[in-house]
Amino acid sequence: MALSPNFHSIFATSQSSSKSASPKLPASHSSLTNLHFPNKTVRGNSYNLSRTSASDEKWRANVSFFPAFLNKGKDAKALKEELLEAIAPLDRGADATLEDQQRVDQIARKLEAVSPTKEPLKSDLLNGKWVLIYTTSKSILQTQRPKFLRSTANYQAINTDTLRAQNMDSWPFFNQVTADLTPLNARKVAVKFDSFKIGGLIPIRAPGRARGELEITYLDEELR
Repeated sequence: MALSPNFHSIFATSQSSSKSASPKLPASHSSLTNLHFPNKTVRGNSYNLSRTSASDEKWRANVSFFPAFLNKGKDAKALKEELLEAIAPLDRGADATLEDQQRVDQIARKLEAVSPTKEPLKSDLLNGKWVLIYTTSKSILQTQRPKFLRSTANYQAINTDTLRAQNMDSWPFFNQVTADLTPLNARKVAVKFDSFKIGGLIPIRAPGRARGELEITYLDEELR
């Protein structure tokens, strides 16, 4: 999942219900004493949705990036169902029109307003491995490539105990990137990538400019 200054939001649904130990992520390669998180900036009209991997019950987390807005009407359960229904036919966002993106944005903002977790960085719900189910980030969707050269799935793992995070692509390239997280407040972290792994095998140190921020604006047992 590439670093993008125009990438603003991520949702994630957890398929795992166990509250087991936090995921073990690679140690930091940087000399910094504080840890950060893989970059996702909160500006513009970009959104991402993820589900946690059902194959590993040790992983679960939720992340989203939206400013909070007041919402009256539907409860969180109804809004989540509406959101998942809206993104289901969009191929993780690759097939989304501008109208589709605006609709997802509107639902997500309403959902943020009823988030049950006010301090997500202090919640165990954040820990885990999540699979992306929607984004407007073209760099993550790799829409400039033919479909057969795009990643079939994207994962993100977060460990709040060690303040480490990792983004992982699946077939056909299996690229990875790890990052340190530095808390800025109860729901926002500064992100500094420290190492890329090409094909899951060849390590490359990340450039110093590979950094950003991540704000978690909604988090429950199923969605972030």
